[in-house]
Amino acid sequence: MTLERPTEVTPDGADLLALVELALGEARALGASQAEAAISLDVGLTVSARLGEVETVEYQRDRGLAVTVYFGTRKGAASTADLGPAALRETVAKACSIARYTAEDACAGLADPETLARDVPDLDLSHPWDLTPEAACALALECEAAAFAVDPRITNSEGATVSSHRGMRAYGNTHGFLAAYPGTIHSVSCSVLGSQGEEMERDYWYTTARDWRELEAAASVGRMSGERAVRRLEARKLETMRVPVLYAPEVARGLVSHFVGAIRGGSQYRRASFLLDAAGQQVFPDWFALSERPHLAKALASAPFDHEGVATRDRELVEGGMLLGYVLGTYSARKLGLRTTGNAGGTHNLIVHGRGRDLDGMLALLDRGLYVTELMGQGVNGVTGDYSRGAAGFWVEGGRLQYPVHEVTIAGNLRDMYRQVVEVGSDVDARSGVRTGSILVEQMTVAGG
Repeated sequence: MTLERPTEVTPDGADLLALVELALGEARALGASQAEAAISLDVGLTVSARLGEVETVEYQRDRGLAVTVYFGTRKGAASTADLGPAALRETVAKACSIARYTAEDACAGLADPETLARDVPDLDLSHPWDLTPEAACALALECEAAAFAVDPRITNSEGATVSSHRGMRAYGNTHGFLAAYPGTIHSVSCSVLGSQGEEMERDYWYTTARDWRELEAAASVGRMSGERAVRRLEARKLETMRVPVLYAPEVARGLVSHFVGAIRGGSQYRRASFLLDAAGQQVFPDWFALSERPHLAKALASAPFDHEGVATRDRELVEGGMLLGYVLGTYSARKLGLRTTGNAGGTHNLIVHGRGRDLDGMLALLDRGLYVTELMGQGVNGVTGDYSRGAAGFWVEGGRLQYPVHEVTIAGNLRDMYRQVVEVGSDVDARSGVRTGSILVEQMTVAGG
């Protein structure tokens, strides 16, 4: 099989910065008192295979310009996927037109000049993979084949996928900030189904990295997805009870994400958070710590500056179980009478610090309860903290996995759950912007199906 690869458009920082400058100059010419513009360009290849055959080969070329202008404290914004000069000028003109009709907002405006990044560190985020379509197809087929080879009870597949993307982000504003940085992201994933009699269970595995050389082998990903699917067969339901719950690392990061959502500036100034005004309060046990590390080399959520050009910096969000501050962009910071924390666009590499127990140690600490490996549904109320999710995993007795469990619901209140965190494991999952090991919660309601 020979697949023709189209001529690749290589993201070029200098070209994108020139377009940003053009947009800012146009905004000034139209009378804007302040303006900012961001351009992103992404090119990539994604291949999927299912049941031993290549199913899709996709090339992606995504690009876009977003411009925001301010006339005093009136704001207008517009965007386009056309980076040609005529479309760029038209987009800026639309943003200016919108601004003239919006209400004044005293908190609107660019980030303060002194908060902007003056040095843009190289965080080693770009590692292009010269991956041909043929090679990507071979990897996807190898990955799925390894899953089927695990056990004859692997009878069906949702497919294996190999993906490689590279991109460039450029940002500038009329305070004189102008910078760009490249990035890559590569992944291999597989999802298969195991069956026994009339029972069928699905599971998956994946690997992702900035540097393609740091990916798990495709065959290893396939084997893991097959093993995970098979071990879920003969799953049982549970009676409703109150027991400890241990979250596997790949689902434990969701608990951290809910916490971050509650301490975002938008949730705080809108008075829509179960952790309202919680800065300075004890929200976790006194040993618990949560850090943000934006400048980790090759990390998936690293960034030299945020979406407003504000310098990103190491910070401690939780220390000794106490919330030290919120997650703020410029606007939300002004609404709260605070200063931006460099989090416009999100957080950068959150790290939950455990106390050294591996998974076996965490299971021993759990002793008797539920080990959750998958969550379903969206039953989380960010205002009240009420938490109810469908779950699957394993019942644990005497610190050992006994049998798989499915069709259960776990419920509690996040504020209570955070205070009842017993331990965080050393089995850290680094495949996202939240790095955490397994998290043990002292007591939750587990409801059977």
